[in-house]
Amino acid sequence: MFGGVLLILPLASYPGLARDPDGRYANSPLKQWFDSLKSGKGPCCSDADGYALSDVDWESGNGHYRVRIEGAWYEVPDEAVITEPNRVGRTMVWPIRGYQGLSIRCFMPGSMT
Repeated sequence: MFGGVLLILPLASYPGLARDPDGRYANSPLKQWFDSLKSGKGPCCSDADGYALSDVDWESGNGHYRVRIEGAWYEVPDEAVITEPNRVGRTMVWPIRGYQGLSIRCFMPGSMT
């Protein structure tokens, strides 16, 4: 039985927590906006959980998005796309790593300039 528990533990998935360990985002004028962002997959957490993508690391085609994370391309699920206006202008992605691999929790397209 103990061995079975050890095999199940790595499969457990915990929700992502917002991170701002050194408090650098606490006084940002956009902090509340970032904290309120959500997609059809749920809250995106905050700016500290997401990160900006360079224009070469995302693309749009046939009404869908793809992002490159750590050298691999991932399809962005339609429900992960944030539909409200992008106040920072940068393309942002919030990836989640779970027992089934990497998935996209939220994606906010930028201007592609």
